[in-house]
Amino acid sequence: MKNKKYPLSQLIAASSKRVPADLVIKNAKIIDVFNLEVIEADVAVTQGKIVGIGTYEGKTELDAEGAYLCPGLIDGHVHIESAMVPPEEFSDIVVPHGVTTVVADPHEIANVSGKDGIDYMLRASENIVLDVFIGLPSCVPATPFEHAGSELIASDLYPYYKHERVIGLGEVMNYPAVFSGEKEMTRKIEDALLHNKHVDGHASGIPAYGINVYGTARIRTDHECVTPQEVRDRLSRGLYVMLREGSAARDLTALLDAVTEKNARRCLFVTDDKHLDDLMDHGSIDHNVRLTVEKGFSPLLAIQMATLNAAECFGLKEKGAIAPGFDADFILLTDLTSFQIKDVYKNGVKVASEGKMIQPSPKAISPPLTITNSVQLKPVGSEDLAIPISGKKKANIIQIIPNRIVTKHVQEHVSSSNGVFIPDVNKDQLKLIVAERHHATGRIGRGIVKGLGLTSGAIVSTVAHDSHNIVAAGTNDQDLLAAIKAVDSMQGGLAVVEHGDILASLSLPLSGLMSNQSHIEVYNQLKQLNLALRRIGFSQDYNPFLTLSFLALPVIPELKLTDGGLFNVQSFNFISVTE
Repeated sequence: MKNKKYPLSQLIAASSKRVPADLVIKNAKIIDVFNLEVIEADVAVTQGKIVGIGTYEGKTELDAEGAYLCPGLIDGHVHIESAMVPPEEFSDIVVPHGVTTVVADPHEIANVSGKDGIDYMLRASENIVLDVFIGLPSCVPATPFEHAGSELIASDLYPYYKHERVIGLGEVMNYPAVFSGEKEMTRKIEDALLHNKHVDGHASGIPAYGINVYGTARIRTDHECVTPQEVRDRLSRGLYVMLREGSAARDLTALLDAVTEKNARRCLFVTDDKHLDDLMDHGSIDHNVRLTVEKGFSPLLAIQMATLNAAECFGLKEKGAIAPGFDADFILLTDLTSFQIKDVYKNGVKVASEGKMIQPSPKAISPPLTITNSVQLKPVGSEDLAIPISGKKKANIIQIIPNRIVTKHVQEHVSSSNGVFIPDVNKDQLKLIVAERHHATGRIGRGIVKGLGLTSGAIVSTVAHDSHNIVAAGTNDQDLLAAIKAVDSMQGGLAVVEHGDILASLSLPLSGLMSNQSHIEVYNQLKQLNLALRRIGFSQDYNPFLTLSFLALPVIPELKLTDGGLFNVQSFNFISVTE
């Protein structure tokens, strides 16, 4: 539902009161994100634009009955694919939560399906209620240490800058390539700057001097802060800091310790990766606002970070405020502190009310075969899962940190039989497998993971950032093999297996990342997966599938597993399970 372009004369005529406005909202408490004040006046809207604040008459007049009038929320960095539904369904989830604009990076689907994936996401987001701006995937593959389904070089990305919704270059996560001035990465950044586009950063674990390099390359944002000091380091070097609250990475509350009234204008909210059930149960950027208020911040300051700051960061000059010349994307709130949303308007039209969409989603577009036939797996046998153990040496183990995407590298003695690792649920030491699934190469990485707490069975997913190979963790080889076979037959998805039986599953046939079902159907299946997880022993307060998906990402410290083997992110090299 895109805002059409109208002659400026029509807007001026309504603004100057020579003609009635299309819509006038009366009796509203307007949130002024510029002065951080609440003002009372009429708001006039014509042709989807706000044309005046004051006293106006309209063809249609809406009595807000004292509700707060808030700008539509903006998610500054999100991977739609992580919600496991395509853009039209994603829109139906987040718009009732007050999110009217997102900056999306189709990095996940591009790593599986290349340019076909980008094209699909652009077409699928074309006529939906939500405004979706795109940051082009900068790192496909993300690193040379794993095998993705595709490779995108600078010349592949260049033509996309002509698209009106391509806002810039997505998160640059290959810091070593930037630091060394690697030719291809430098060209990608230069192409974005040549088109006056934004360049997003990804500076996980990078010290302050490394932020100098990012700033010099005119990379202007980072969403990977996990400590208050990292926030300060980036702010002092001119970056915008994206305060993230996702499903696996719940960083917001800790990071707010670095935010003050003096520096808040350089901070904005993002979700990055958030599962569908988390979005539906707790919300999107509205959840960030509520957490910030609970932390003791002014609701007006929290709203400013959720609206104007994000708009200014990305040069969205007509979004983020209730002011003349801005898009009429707004929310009516019944309560400011609890951020209770009554109605959501897009371009001056009510699109959601009381948590439900009014405007129906458009019919889903048909994806190409490269999207729906993305799992190409060489058959896996029990011999492929064996992890040799050298004598009495300690093993290198990936230890999960709940609600974080970083991990710990620990060394412990493990159980073995005939020289191979045996999972031990008493020690919480499970087998972890990453199997290449794009080109049937047969490449398999094997490792040990601690922290899942499973007492039986196995779990598996084709969502494994960033190359999205098959990742599985389990207590025994029989269930691991059954789990891998399950997602292979589904052409991608999630599954929980016990005693060789599939307890619950979710098919994700769109590049092995997204469902072709409604978000309600997906939500119900996720609930069944959660019940199945409890049955095999999972009892902790974090999302195990989302956590599992980041155990294969070798750009996030400390220890990860790829289809090439166990990877030490600190030393940036492969290591064996026992050394």
